[in-house]
Amino acid sequence: MHASILLLRIWIALAAFVLPAAAGAGALPVFPDGRIPTLAPLIDEVTPAVVNISVMSASPEEENPLLQDPFFRRFFGLPDRPEPRLSAGSGVIVDATQGYVLTNHHVIRGAREVVVTLKDRRQLQAKIVGSDAGTDIALLKIPNERLKALPFGDSEALRVGDFVLALGNPFGLGQTVTSGIISALGRSGLSIEGYEDFVQTDAAINPGNSGGALVNLKGELAGINTAIIGPAGGNVGIGFAVPSNMARAVMVQLIKYGEVRRGRFGATSQDVTPELAQAMDLASSDGVVIVDVAPDSPAERAGLRRGDVVTHVNGRRVRSSADLRNQVGLTPVDEELELKIQRGREVHVMRARIESVQAGVARMAQAVPELVGAAVGNLERGGRQQGVVVVRVDRNSPAWNHGLRNGDVIAGVNRRKVRSVEELLAALKGAARPIVLTILRGDTLFSIQLR
Repeated sequence: MHASILLLRIWIALAAFVLPAAAGAGALPVFPDGRIPTLAPLIDEVTPAVVNISVMSASPEEENPLLQDPFFRRFFGLPDRPEPRLSAGSGVIVDATQGYVLTNHHVIRGAREVVVTLKDRRQLQAKIVGSDAGTDIALLKIPNERLKALPFGDSEALRVGDFVLALGNPFGLGQTVTSGIISALGRSGLSIEGYEDFVQTDAAINPGNSGGALVNLKGELAGINTAIIGPAGGNVGIGFAVPSNMARAVMVQLIKYGEVRRGRFGATSQDVTPELAQAMDLASSDGVVIVDVAPDSPAERAGLRRGDVVTHVNGRRVRSSADLRNQVGLTPVDEELELKIQRGREVHVMRARIESVQAGVARMAQAVPELVGAAVGNLERGGRQQGVVVVRVDRNSPAWNHGLRNGDVIAGVNRRKVRSVEELLAALKGAARPIVLTILRGDTLFSIQLR
């Protein structure tokens, strides 16, 4: 819907309650002083907190060992030195005192240098505080010089049909505002590995808007714009934002640790369908059913059993298995989850303390030649070796840049299962390039490729 038509409809709805009837047939509603309806005062208030982000990163040529050879560079007619890659995105100042700026992980991934441009055209060098690929959220820090922050809104209070504005830097054009409504809540399934609970909107979001603000009509941050569905690479009215509550929870951990430290819960679940609810004689299809509980896990120690239906976590209703996974994944290690579960006709409240994946790791950590910058150890439970855990990763090392993080469990090499450091070393030694590691992070299984 065109923005002017949308604003006119908003005004017509409000005018029925707060304005007298228009003087003549076909006349547009106006304020008593003659002004027309506009969102300009709101936009003037929030736009100083939305910034443009310029990123300089390594070019693909620099990552290709073949093209690092001067002979091959001359053979292919390439410059003597690879040119750095430049890209643009958006960000939101959320703390003016500390100079914190939220953006997307994919905006600053692989960045060598990040420059933030404010609305008043000041350009400030930014430091990357931390980044989380799972939620696609990153945190930058800039000098706190005459900054204005956007306050966080409560994304749990959003409803389908709420009016929102999307602000950012589409196609590198500069600060741009579009308008729309909340189209849907709790969207997931856009990627395999991520922690997803997207807010969907029809406010125009285009490449370059990533990391920008989704703002409600109170002038509060409702989400961080992050993705679109567009067959031609442009807006088709389906955009997605990370909810503000999720972004804020990630930010807290990035400030404290420089990363999100996901722990182990030890239970897997599936959605409760109407058919499953009928088969299990449940009163409703709310919540998720537990299908497996790992031995000696926080879930087992809390008393959770197969067949239990989790309906609430920390007082918040659980809508799906993805929702439960998100809440567990954003709970810091050593903090407790309060679980409300239904077991038959009985309702129970349990507490599970999220534990570090490194619990039970052998004290002796070992370096691995193929994973420079990382140290690993055997993961032991019940006296048996059950995997290889990453005990330490040096920031900005090759292992770090490949995506390995403290607490990751290496479960396999090129689809070959490994249960100990010895098996890992043997598998890596004989593996053909590229090497694909199967990684367990918290309760999420995904792959990392080593070139």
